[in-house]
Amino acid sequence: QVQLVESGGGLVQPGGSLRLSCVASGFTFRSYTMRWVRQAPGKGLEWVADIKNYDDQTWPGSTFYRDSVKGRFTISRDDAKSTVSLQMNNLNPDDTAVYYCHTANSWGQGTQVTVSS
Repeated sequence: QVQLVESGGGLVQPGGSLRLSCVASGFTFRSYTMRWVRQAPGKGLEWVADIKNYDDQTWPGSTFYRDSVKGRFTISRDDAKSTVSLQMNNLNPDDTAVYYCHTANSWGQGTQVTVSS
């Protein structure tokens, strides 16, 4: 049974930083692309970032970001700990959302990020 457990959300002022983590279990973590997705209040799901697994045929270990977070967010993975992280810097109110970890057709419960003064 796939389980994804996010943590690290909270309330932060504009310009601040947060680090989200997602601990995975129930599948071969190192074989999967890991993804962060967010949902702002009243809006649909929005892709944030991907990190490929290191066995990917085309882009091993590569990272991809939506334009609005490039240069501010960094996705990383630790296959030994079955963990994917999202370092978020220079946060702004538009980043306010529930952030979800997603892979293998499974979703975590989400962690709330609120950026407000």
